[in-house]
This record gives sequence, C-alpha cells and structure tokens, in this order.
Amino acid sequence: MRATVMYEAGDVRVEDVPDATISEPTDALLRVTRACICGSDLWPYKTMEPDEAGARMGHEFIGVIEDVGSEVTDFERGDVVVAPFFYSDGTCDFCGDGLHTSCYQGGIWGREGVDGGQGEAVRVPHADGTLVKLPVEVDDALMPSLLTLSDVFATGHHAAVSARVGEGDTVAVVGDGAVGLCGVIAAKRLGAEQIIILGRHADRTDLAQEFGATDVVPERGREATERVRELTGGQGAHRVLECVGLEAAFDTALRIARPGGAIGRVGVPQFDHLPGAGLGFFNNVTISGGVAPARAYIPELLPEVLEGRFEPGRVLDTEVGLDDVPDGYRQMDERESIKVLVKP
Repeated sequence: MRATVMYEAGDVRVEDVPDATISEPTDALLRVTRACICGSDLWPYKTMEPDEAGARMGHEFIGVIEDVGSEVTDFERGDVVVAPFFYSDGTCDFCGDGLHTSCYQGGIWGREGVDGGQGEAVRVPHADGTLVKLPVEVDDALMPSLLTLSDVFATGHHAAVSARVGEGDTVAVVGDGAVGLCGVIAAKRLGAEQIIILGRHADRTDLAQEFGATDVVPERGREATERVRELTGGQGAHRVLECVGLEAAFDTALRIARPGGAIGRVGVPQFDHLPGAGLGFFNNVTISGGVAPARAYIPELLPEVLEGRFEPGRVLDTEVGLDDVPDGYRQMDERESIKVLVKP
C-alpha cells in the first residue's frame, strides 16, 4: 500500500510500504478515506534529523472498516469511523478517568510499528476502545468537520475546558492556526462573551471572527500585551488558550491573563522550562492543559457537529490526493494553507 514517510526535515515522501493487516484479535483493518496534515507535523518537518528507516506520518483520519479481529465486538465491515489521534484500550483506569492519552496499552499512530494515518490503510489496535462510529455515508458533506474530531477540534475544546471557560468570560486565544481557530469555536460554545484572537494572518483572523471572535490583536510581544489590556479594561483575560507551543507564545499568555485567571495550554511545547513562573505565581494564574484526550470528547462534540451547529471543518482550506501530501506539507509550512485535507 502507499503511505507517507518522513526521512528528515523537509523530506516527505509517499511510497510503497507493507500492507496493513490484522495481527491481534482486538485489531481492526481500516481503509482511510480522509486524513489531514497537523500543525504538529510541521515540527519534525522543520527539525527532524536524518533517519534511514523514516517515520510514518499522520494521526488524524476517518475510514471504513474492511475487517475486524475475532475479539472486536463493536464494529463490522462497512462501518464508517473516526479515529482519535491516540489509540487506547478503553478499559484501563486512565481511560475510565477520560484520559485516554495515558492508556497503559495506548499510543499514537505511526510509532512502534503502528501505521500512520496519511496512507491508504491502517491497522487499528484496540479497535473497540479507540474508534467511534459515524452515522453518515462515507462521502457525507460533513466529512471535513467530522475529521476535526480526531484532533484539532478536540484539542481546541481541551484548551477551553482546561482554562475553565464559562458563561460571560473574556477569552484570549494565542495562535491563529487550526487549533486556535477551533479554540475560538470552543470558547463560543462554552459561553464566552468576549473572544480575542491573537494572530496576524488576515485570512485566519477573518475566519476566527466568523467563528465568534470579537476582537483581533495582530501585534506580538509587549505590544500584544498592551493591546489585550486595553481591550479588557486593563485587567487581562479571564481565560487564555495557548495554541502555539513556542516560549514566546506562552510568555504572552501569562502576561495577558487576568490575576486569578487560567491558561489552557495545548500547543506542543518547543521549550524545556516554564517561562514566567514568578509572574504566574504572584498573579495566582492556573496553568493546565496538555495532550487532548480526544476519545473522551468525541461523544460530546459529535452530535453538535452532525447537527451543523458548528463548522470546524472550515479550517481545512486545502484538499490534496495522497501523492500530493509532500506539497501539502510545503503549503502549510509556508502559510499558504491553514490545514490540508488528504483524500487517498
């Protein structure tokens, strides 16, 4: 079968790899019908050291069940399903607590011999605990929005939940990528009254306003802090969603948070120490977040996506076939696209 493999920074190829097959009785074999490129895929695209074996890519996908192992009970051939970006057994203590990303038997796609989602097929470990059935046809018009449940919408929601967004809050979203834009949707959904998007790309901030953002701050650093303070009567935002992962973005999040406020951080951190620890301490700012347990959020978010209440799929502004995935990486890296949908 064909799949995406990254060999070093900037070197992404689509090539023949061993066919996905069932190897455990709890596996399912999935034919991928939709996948996408994640903003987090751009970190190795910029920095990966050469690796002769290569890394299988892709952790966001929807597909059709082609076969199931003998112990799979919840799915059968022909089911349309969405896969969260971590697989999990659904039975351990952490899964029971809604933290599927810490499942003892879980993991992320494309590692430890597990197929990546940017390919023609995937072996799904622990299918009953991982997959969620979609009550739609394989080419339903809602597919882009349903695909965001695998990661990006769930991650934006996790940022809002971690920051404790509630009715009447002022929320600042740091980052105008797909996660930040989905964070705007999540903040609006949870009742935020004022939503400030910090971003400098007009096509993205325009979409953020369509999603519910009330203010746009294109400045960075100290100027961004001052502008947010102006928009919030000098107090800062009750809740801040940090959706980038760079040290400068986290520093900005701390500086624009209101004393007693909270930060939900979901940008994959590209730094080793926590900046601004003293500022957060003396302002009593709660810092939470991490890897989004998408499997826990999908049952809550799925009905509203099916109803068309929200359209997170609009962040997928470019579509490519599998052979054009390398160019999709380039487009996202060069900011020509917010997020690329892959249709194998």
